[in-house]
Amino acid sequence: MKPRSASIVLCAQLFAAATVAAQQPEDIEVVEVKGSKQSADTLNPGDNILDGVFGAGLSASDTPRSVTSFSEELMDALNVNTLHDIVKAAPNTYASSGFGTPSLPSVRGQLGELFQDGVRRQAGNNGFGLPLSFNSVTQIDVVKGPSPVLFGSTQRNGGFVNLQTKRAPLTGSGGDITLRAGRWDQYSMQVDYGRAIDEGHHGIRVSAEWLDHGSYFDFAHQQSENLFIAYRYAPDAQTEWDVSAEYYDAEYPDIAGINRPTQDLIDKGVYITGQGVQPNGSMVPGAGAIISPTGEVVIPRNRVFTHPDDINGADTLIVRSDFSREVSESLLVRNTSYLQQLSREEIARNSFVEIIDDAVTFENRTELDIQLSDTQLTTVGLAVRYNSVLGYSQFTTEADNPVDLTGPLSNREIPLSDAQQARLIELRPGVFVSPGSQYDLDGDGSGDFNLSDTTDSTSWQTGLIVQQRSQWTQAFSTIAGARVDYYDVTAHDPLAPEGVVAASDSHSDTLTTYQLSATYALTPALNLYAAVADNDATSNSMGGGTALTADGKINPLNFATENTLYEVGLKYAPQENWYAEVSAFDQTRSLRNRDGSNSGVATRGVELQLFYQGDAFYLNAGYSYLDARFDNSAAFQGTRQVRDAFDSSRPDIINGTGVGSPSFTVFSPSDTQIQGIPPQIVSVNGGWTVTDALQVGASALYTKSFPLDFLATVKIRDQINLDVFADYRLSEALRARLDVVNVTDEENWQPVFEGGYFGATLAMPKLPRHARLTVRYAF
Repeated sequence: MKPRSASIVLCAQLFAAATVAAQQPEDIEVVEVKGSKQSADTLNPGDNILDGVFGAGLSASDTPRSVTSFSEELMDALNVNTLHDIVKAAPNTYASSGFGTPSLPSVRGQLGELFQDGVRRQAGNNGFGLPLSFNSVTQIDVVKGPSPVLFGSTQRNGGFVNLQTKRAPLTGSGGDITLRAGRWDQYSMQVDYGRAIDEGHHGIRVSAEWLDHGSYFDFAHQQSENLFIAYRYAPDAQTEWDVSAEYYDAEYPDIAGINRPTQDLIDKGVYITGQGVQPNGSMVPGAGAIISPTGEVVIPRNRVFTHPDDINGADTLIVRSDFSREVSESLLVRNTSYLQQLSREEIARNSFVEIIDDAVTFENRTELDIQLSDTQLTTVGLAVRYNSVLGYSQFTTEADNPVDLTGPLSNREIPLSDAQQARLIELRPGVFVSPGSQYDLDGDGSGDFNLSDTTDSTSWQTGLIVQQRSQWTQAFSTIAGARVDYYDVTAHDPLAPEGVVAASDSHSDTLTTYQLSATYALTPALNLYAAVADNDATSNSMGGGTALTADGKINPLNFATENTLYEVGLKYAPQENWYAEVSAFDQTRSLRNRDGSNSGVATRGVELQLFYQGDAFYLNAGYSYLDARFDNSAAFQGTRQVRDAFDSSRPDIINGTGVGSPSFTVFSPSDTQIQGIPPQIVSVNGGWTVTDALQVGASALYTKSFPLDFLATVKIRDQINLDVFADYRLSEALRARLDVVNVTDEENWQPVFEGGYFGATLAMPKLPRHARLTVRYAF
């Protein structure tokens, strides 16, 4: 049976079990309504258990890394709805817009990894992959630095988010219905219900989410459905098995923001008009086009680079299994399995194409916890991960700056010329993509095709794990770990031109990870910790696959990116209503560039977070400082600077250079500040319980000015965002909450994409003031 077929069968079986369970007569247990008067043990991030990061049982306050953990209650309190919202409480998690639909977190100035229950999710190669639904999520753990040895070698090492999956109850029953409505015709509904089938032994949970979101931005709309089913089985006190299935289908926009980001655009909203002209005289957007400015206008902030005829959607099916059994007092066995099938299709009128026909990821990890004494816990493990990707892409003819967004929609369309089509391959009628490698058909010594990252690749990753947790004295403990990952990768061109042998290659490599941390309890409430990590990482292409180079080979440098972390910190947890931590770090890592190469990055910084909850209020605050620089490495931009897109015909508007745009630029190796990242961030969140029924609060975020492009010719200024809310409990079962976002209606901006490639091309306006009403009924 194919993996997808097996997953669908399992979904059907779980749904049938849920139906049968729901029909069994049983008393309904009333549960406390989420978001009403909160208790400190649910909001305090220091109390949350970070299951699996360094093995079982460590709370955030005991974990020797900079950590921010969001329970469901804290997610509700802070209005966390997307991965970008974690910046409200987690220092150094500021993110670019991800083309309007974030699919990956951003940590310490780099796209981070996304895990669920300790297994890396398939979320696409970049920040614009697959939007994330929290329908299956009960806790979000944000951890800084590379993934631990138990999780395995990954591509991104600034930090990661580990989502903890909802579990079915073993006692009682209960659920809730949540309805949301917001400005711009944004509506959603979620129904979440769980019950014990056999008290103490079996339980089932079903959660369904429907979302239909209009948008402030032109021609942007998101619609999705998510169905999550979980089953839990505990035949005895020593054994537990959780299995779940999740299906998610989404249609969503690719929002490229507003092009031509001059300082006047950022400061005053002033846009320079005029359609670019290619060197051959064509007004179709293309490489090297030059704009003769025709004037200046204040552009509406909703007029972003979108097109009503763009096609973009994805669907994924995920099956998870977590099994644990205490074999004896000294031996615990854990097994985690994960299967995901993903398909995605984007065909845009600006000639961008990314089609993932099929991406299948499977991982199985078995861990043995060996407790030979009260102070020594040894974990050994074996992990096997399989990833197969068949996908096609075409991004070589995009041209953003030449487009005049104030003109007709035809300005934004890039019909391919006969010459351009000849350098691509027709995948289906009217859809042209790159082949998976380069070919010289006419024998002139030059390749005849444009290359993107089309691939048909398969990888096997086998990891051997050992970790030692030691309590040397009552105050001093360590965690040491090592992992060796063996990669076996094959790739071939799925769309070679007629008359040639399709390129193919295979590659094997071994990657290592070493980590050591130490914690010393200065007092029962104050822990001092230090962490060191050294790990090899991969660099992947679309869907986590491996693309061939122009010479038909797998680049061995894809398996040779090195990362180091040095971190020290203090964690203070005197009682259940207090938590604070401060950390300082020095971290080097690699940044994957748009062309598939890697640049070294060196980061240093400080992170501080504080939580306090009194009888009638709570306060959460965070501060981060980040110095992120190229580590004597080259930098890349689609255009050197924004004025290169213009000629010098209107010096009264802009002193253009006439170079043209896009004009791919490589900057010499340097230690220049990485563009698109604020060096300082301050966040403050608070809530006040006015009465037993009414709670009000606010959330404020400040970001320090930072350069948008490599040469720092344009900056995003200091920015502030203020949100407020009121939460009213109408009864024990019913509550309503009103959130007003950006209440002062600031005209804020953010980069479109991490890495700075589009720094001289695009900038994303943030949303104006808007409100959302949430009504939740518990039963």
